[in-house]
Amino acid sequence: MENVLKNFNLIRQEIIDNKSVKLVAVSKTFPINHILPVINEGHNDFGENKVQEAVEKWTSIKQDFPKIKLHLLGKLQTNKVKFALPLFDYIHSLDSLKLASKISEQQLKKSFKPKIFIQVNIGDEIQKGGIDIDNLDTFYKKCVEDLKLNIIGLMSIPPFDKDPKPYFIKMRELSENLKLKDISMGMSNDYLEAIKQGSTFIRIGSKIFGARD
Repeated sequence: MENVLKNFNLIRQEIIDNKSVKLVAVSKTFPINHILPVINEGHNDFGENKVQEAVEKWTSIKQDFPKIKLHLLGKLQTNKVKFALPLFDYIHSLDSLKLASKISEQQLKKSFKPKIFIQVNIGDEIQKGGIDIDNLDTFYKKCVEDLKLNIIGLMSIPPFDKDPKPYFIKMRELSENLKLKDISMGMSNDYLEAIKQGSTFIRIGSKIFGARD
């Protein structure tokens, strides 16, 4: 537990001068007692990959700590949207029109609008989700104008085996073209480069909480 706090504070110190950068502590798979030291340190932004795990882990914690903001980072299945809202304040993984329509429908029912990032398949990888660069403009307009989603930015995961810098630069260009303020990019291995290239949300798990089982 001491290590968790030490790791967290080291990263916080590294990014302290970047006031526009929000650190999302990726707490997926870790039990709440592993995460509590970071909560008690006053940190409010946490990331989870699975809706069911988050419901069990965070429902009562969010009542006890009302300032906590929960970020859904993993793929969101359409049948889980009704459980994701209003637990998740941010969704980083909008990757299809079908999902966009389901979120639009549920936000009306729940009277709750999450902040949403469109996931971009920046490396054009078959195995990864996300909107192709060529379809991004059309998809964005549909989400904002027709479905009334609160799209605040773009999200990406560059190819693991390549230098992330050119992909981060491309993400910044795409974001500027759409006049979006936020970009969710950068993880434990590349967050400093992501910040240099304009990331405003970095998602860090193992560098804070240690290796996962």
